[in-house]
Amino acid sequence: MPDANGMILDKAEENDAEVRREDQDKINEFGQLNARLHEVRSEVDSLKKLLEKIDDASTELMMGNGDRVMLRLGEAMFEATEDEATEFCENEVERNQEILDKLSEEEADILEKQAALKKILYGRFGKSINLEEK
Repeated sequence: MPDANGMILDKAEENDAEVRREDQDKINEFGQLNARLHEVRSEVDSLKKLLEKIDDASTELMMGNGDRVMLRLGEAMFEATEDEATEFCENEVERNQEILDKLSEEEADILEKQAALKKILYGRFGKSINLEEK
């Protein structure tokens, strides 16, 4: 019987365990957690890029000469002082850092749940099931 990587398992490695409803539920839960893990990691990457852009903007503001600057919020632009823009950047960094921290916690929770499910499923099915990413 081929395993998840397309390799043929030895007779000793084959596991003819019947997939029970509770096993299928665990497999489904693992798949849902894996999908959410990818979403969380994508969101984390996006937030890190945004924080980097905000940091770059803050650096530019520090090098300014006290003039008024244009601040962009979504599609709109408005004029602000350097102090107002700096305060805005600091608030955005704080707000996005909180979101990033929550996503990091969620990622850790997902990995913990996946580890527990892997232990159960590999214990039941051995090498007949592949729960690893390629």
